[in-house]
Amino acid sequence: MARGGINKAIVQKARESLIARGENPSIDAVRIELGNTGSKTTIHRYLKELEDFDPRPRSSRERLSDELTELVAGLLERMTEEGGEALAYAQARFDEQRSELEQKLDGLSAELTSLQREVDSQKGALALQADELQICQASLQAELTRNARLSQNCSDLEIRVQEKDEQIRSLEEKHLHSRDALEHYRNAVKEQRDQEQQRHEGQVQQVQVELRQLKQTLMIKQDELTRLNRDNERLLSEARQQAKAAATHEDAAMRLAGEIAHMKTAVAKADGAKEALQEQLGLSRAESKRLGDNLLHASAKLAEATKLSEHNSLELTRLRHAADDPGSDNESSTK
Repeated sequence: MARGGINKAIVQKARESLIARGENPSIDAVRIELGNTGSKTTIHRYLKELEDFDPRPRSSRERLSDELTELVAGLLERMTEEGGEALAYAQARFDEQRSELEQKLDGLSAELTSLQREVDSQKGALALQADELQICQASLQAELTRNARLSQNCSDLEIRVQEKDEQIRSLEEKHLHSRDALEHYRNAVKEQRDQEQQRHEGQVQQVQVELRQLKQTLMIKQDELTRLNRDNERLLSEARQQAKAAATHEDAAMRLAGEIAHMKTAVAKADGAKEALQEQLGLSRAESKRLGDNLLHASAKLAEATKLSEHNSLELTRLRHAADDPGSDNESSTK
């Protein structure tokens, strides 16, 4: 099938029209007659087939002189008269071929209709694909927008995580400061105890010097000894209670440190618990301050009870020594 709907029958009609008008059926003339459609190669092939089949001689008036043109025209007229039978045969042959060509043309037309239907179907499918493409493009745009929004949310979350990390570092620094303060307090208490121990040793030496003088008061202190023993037992009991309270406070401080570590883990995991974390941090600070105050108070009471217990122990020891060595007292009196 020729391109653009050109076939042999159409070319033959255009050639016969040109010949009937007395024009040369050249390739360009036939193409102009067909409305400037069709390939020159296809037109040349059809013209060659028609010229090979047509018993009439081809005219080329452009290349002949006027005299030769008249001679050829006369010869053509005589040959036309003489070749009537051949022309009739050729006409019959032509009609037969024309019928065949018309049948082929009908088949080609049916095929063209089928192809047109296929083209229409493909156009419909293409339109559906275009619609689907638009839907996909819209979905892609929505997905890109969603991805951009998610990226922004990720950036915001990263900023919030950085802020949480800063808060955690601040809490860790405060916790370290609290530990340093507690360590400093313990060192100060230890130094104070060492000083009290030294002072106690000096007092022991002083008591040894004064022991001889205190033997004279042995009889008076016998009545006080029982009371002092009772007071000593009570003070020892209170000292044990204060020591237990101090240990409880230290456990509370360690528990507070564990709670702070747990709070740090909770801050890293919980995104929306900022206000609760701040409230818990405030409570923890208040609890830490309260425990620190209680620890200071307990340490002061412990120091006071320890000092009183040591004093009573020294007094008791002195009285016992005085009671065990009455001869020394008499000897001192004699002297």
